[in-house]
Amino acid sequence: MSNVTNTTQDPFYFILTGIPGFEASHVWISIPFCCLYIISIMGNTTILAVIGTEPSLHQPMYLFLSMLALTDLGLTLTTLPTVMQLLWFDIRQINFEGCFAQFFFLHGFSFMESSVLLAMSFDRYVAICHPLHYATILTSEVIGRIGVAILCRCVLAVLPSLLLLKRLPFCRSHLLSHSYCLHQDMIRLVCADIRVNSWYGFALVLLIIVMDPLLIVLSYTLILKSILGSATWTARLRALNNCLSHILAVLLLYVPMVGVSMTHRFAKQASPLVHVIVANIYVLAPPVMNPIIYSVKTKQIRQGMIRLFSQRNKHLR
Repeated sequence: MSNVTNTTQDPFYFILTGIPGFEASHVWISIPFCCLYIISIMGNTTILAVIGTEPSLHQPMYLFLSMLALTDLGLTLTTLPTVMQLLWFDIRQINFEGCFAQFFFLHGFSFMESSVLLAMSFDRYVAICHPLHYATILTSEVIGRIGVAILCRCVLAVLPSLLLLKRLPFCRSHLLSHSYCLHQDMIRLVCADIRVNSWYGFALVLLIIVMDPLLIVLSYTLILKSILGSATWTARLRALNNCLSHILAVLLLYVPMVGVSMTHRFAKQASPLVHVIVANIYVLAPPVMNPIIYSVKTKQIRQGMIRLFSQRNKHLR
């Protein structure tokens, strides 16, 4: 079997896959996908606009929320081109460099979301357990450093896996299982020893998918301990309500993320449709649902949206 690497003279393309068994209905399937992408883009853009235009929301909690919205927007825009061009125009080819670029941004934004949620859990811990020191601990300078650390962490996590994969030869049967380039999918097509890649992938799973949720659980254990020591039930319910949006966002990210890892590792014989559904939930659920959750559960965001839209209506008149 002939192999292809990034040094091959002939142009090399990966072939993307839509919804297995429903190829004839791709145009109809594109309607809900298009709606989800529009909801994600409009929702996250609105949250960014509200936080940016409302001086009262320039606080640590909302600055972290703006990081989350920016990450969700990046995740949405990374997969949108290949998904929609496949469903609308049946364009399945993606070149070698384009696929690796999408792989980098897709996993980078996904890991960034995990890092932002971890930072948000720290914010909730400080706000509830050390309220008197909240303003002195989470200053604008500290938040800026946390943002830079998150960015560096994600680039340094994804870049080695990209370089490790790019150096390997790919088989001529270069058909991917999804409508975008996932690492778990691309590595199946390699015609070489992938032990180094597998060990690095395992280390990355421990660093991101295991360690981040454990630290989030630890922060909420300390928060719960502090809440149970509160004097009144009203104070306890208020504190829990402030954390509910973040808990839902955590579940929206990690449940599909673990699902994708498990199906690629332990359910290889499952129907291709199962893999596609799980992977699409992984890339679409957090960006679509996070702005809805935060706009419904956060009074300040909701009020900011009302003011933003009312101001726009006045300008239009």
